[in-house]
Amino acid sequence: MKAFSDHFINRRDALTGFLQFFSAVALAKPLGTLAANAPAIGMPHRRLGALDVSAVGLGCMPMNSDIYNPPRDTAAMTRLIHAAFDAGVTFFDTAEVYGPFINEELLGGAVRDRRDRVIIATKFGWEIDYATGRRSGDLDSRPEHIREAVERSLKRLGTDYIDLIYQHRVDPRIPIEDVAGTVNDLIAEGKVRYFGMSEPGLATLRRAHAVCPVAAVQNEYSLLTRDPENGLIAVCEELGIGLVCWSPLGIGYLTGTIDENTRFDEPGYTDYRLTNPRFTPEARRANRPVVDLLIDWAKRKDATPAQIALSWLLAQKPWIVPIPGTTKEAHLRENIGAARVTWEPGELAEFNRSLSQIRIHGARLTPRLLALSEVEAPMKR
Repeated sequence: MKAFSDHFINRRDALTGFLQFFSAVALAKPLGTLAANAPAIGMPHRRLGALDVSAVGLGCMPMNSDIYNPPRDTAAMTRLIHAAFDAGVTFFDTAEVYGPFINEELLGGAVRDRRDRVIIATKFGWEIDYATGRRSGDLDSRPEHIREAVERSLKRLGTDYIDLIYQHRVDPRIPIEDVAGTVNDLIAEGKVRYFGMSEPGLATLRRAHAVCPVAAVQNEYSLLTRDPENGLIAVCEELGIGLVCWSPLGIGYLTGTIDENTRFDEPGYTDYRLTNPRFTPEARRANRPVVDLLIDWAKRKDATPAQIALSWLLAQKPWIVPIPGTTKEAHLRENIGAARVTWEPGELAEFNRSLSQIRIHGARLTPRLLALSEVEAPMKR
């Protein structure tokens, strides 16, 4: 237990060091050199296709959704989004289904006075009753539904364009040519700037890209879930598509703060980790070697386990962008600090050798959700 306690002492020291660094940068800027509300200098940027974004984005789902916990205070989450922007984050991710609806409203309200300096990504593709918010669990990417979803997202976000619109999951009933063609029309109309897909089959991704260039694919990718290495990364590199990593910290497991005794059934919570096979007590105990590896490297690189996990993703390709979510400013600062952690080629090779010896236990999603990933859309007749 001493090593584990030492880790948290180091984690606090690393966070304190980053906050001091961040404050020094902010204080060093001459007054008047930046427009009001302009993001802080220092966060590197990356390209998702032709779209320029901060190297670390912010996943807004945990702030105001019913997937992890009850909705948080809107004012507090607005302050968190502002803190992210002030720290250099320009890339914010949401979806109509988060809440549903209220997550888009939160983000839209928070960035309204700085809309031209942020990149908003949202998603369509689920069957939702717009009157009641009821979600059937079915998919719906019919062209007429895409148009309705985009119009409603624009209204909730309080904007007249969406920077990046993802198909949330491939609809097995709708040819992807119809989906991509509809998004292409929305781009021509100025309502959408770029097209993205989430968890698509590789053949479907190629077909979509041939109709409307895909700027980004959003897939789960982390040290716990390395599925994109089985073909997706190669296709993205070939086609010039960026990869956005959802759950880059393994739904919190890679921070080192979760073990087999952690509870996800607090009163009022609807945390889906309760049914996630990777979060059974047995799987959490069995996957502990990954956390131990992160703790070891965090000490070596004067960082935290979360920063090591995120910086490892950043080191894989220059067009990979993680979007960790959080509801706490300290964790936000910690995640952003991953952008300053660098890897020498030898270090990365050593880390990967150790990682290759670790077997990950438990499926990443429930069978029902896994069945919605890597789906191939039907051919257009």
